[in-house]
Amino acid sequence: MPTEAQATLINKHIGSCRFVYNLALETKQTAYAGNKVNLSCFDLNNQLPELKKECEWLKEINSQSLQQSITHLDTAFTKFFKGQADFPNFKKKSNRQSFNVPQSVIVDFESNKLIIPKFKKGIDIVLHRTFKGTIKQATISKTPTGKYFASILVDTNTKTINKKPIKEKTTVGIDLGIKTFVVDSTGKEFTNPKYLRASLSRLKYVQSKYSIHKGKRTKQRLAILHEKVANQRKDFLHKTSTQLIKNHDSIAIEDLAVSNMVKNHKLALSIADAGWSMFVSMLEYKADWYGNNILKIGRFEPSSKCCSVCGHINKELELKDREWTCISCGTLLNRDCNAAINIKSFALKNYLSTEHTLKNRNELPTLVGVLTSEAAIPLG
Repeated sequence: MPTEAQATLINKHIGSCRFVYNLALETKQTAYAGNKVNLSCFDLNNQLPELKKECEWLKEINSQSLQQSITHLDTAFTKFFKGQADFPNFKKKSNRQSFNVPQSVIVDFESNKLIIPKFKKGIDIVLHRTFKGTIKQATISKTPTGKYFASILVDTNTKTINKKPIKEKTTVGIDLGIKTFVVDSTGKEFTNPKYLRASLSRLKYVQSKYSIHKGKRTKQRLAILHEKVANQRKDFLHKTSTQLIKNHDSIAIEDLAVSNMVKNHKLALSIADAGWSMFVSMLEYKADWYGNNILKIGRFEPSSKCCSVCGHINKELELKDREWTCISCGTLLNRDCNAAINIKSFALKNYLSTEHTLKNRNELPTLVGVLTSEAAIPLG
């Protein structure tokens, strides 16, 4: 926990990095609009010394952290031009604030202190866990409830684990839902705890009080409630994703467009409460840790409407129908379990067809090895 003076300096770092980011974004936009010049990351970083003469309060801030803000802006533009993100926006004083320290980060395990530039005496920390390796950088963040966290990026020189073979017996399909969070192809269900909905009445009450009085204590209570819900959700998602990863070598999922789905106002709250995007992200990075496979099928595949027994497509199936009987084979199907079985089946078929295509490429004619010894003799 930082001292009062250290907390003040941390807040100054956060505000200054946000200021530099916004100023750099405005400068880039003005330079291009007025002169059709695209200022690079290096052009903007070279202007920082002159900026410090104009804004002397920036001298209190670690120079590398200010430069990193411009680097983050450059990365945002790169993603935009690649079509991976929207156009960069100006940063506001958001709920979660942070700044990056790209170099000179030291963690003293004996005294439990974090030493970074401008904090030479070290900040007292509570270590979540020890680690071995080369520290690459640190990110200092502040939550709405006034808690401070340091995320340390460490190079452990760990070799990438080879992916496990994809087999039908060790593959499971999962269907994400709202009433039941996950149903897998074996019929196992993970109930959706719905933490946000359970706390909604309390949140609305505190929010209404804050809207009337705008008091700091009420704002703090509101932040604490939101933080509790977020922590409960993360804990549930971590436990569920870890259980699935450890019990199955390959997991088949549907590629859902969550950002589009939340535009449905009737389902937005339930989808946000479920945390599907975060859950899929956890599955993906944990699969890399353990050498597991994540197989995805297209979002338009008829996983719910297709009978997993005979393959008949029920075009009349509606969202409210939780069970339906196949008119072709007469099987009574549970909507979610049927979808999970189909997701597994579709994913394995896609994988096998791709693997077959790649194998066939080795059988195609090549430039090398087709000439006879006589034809290989150079002319002239």
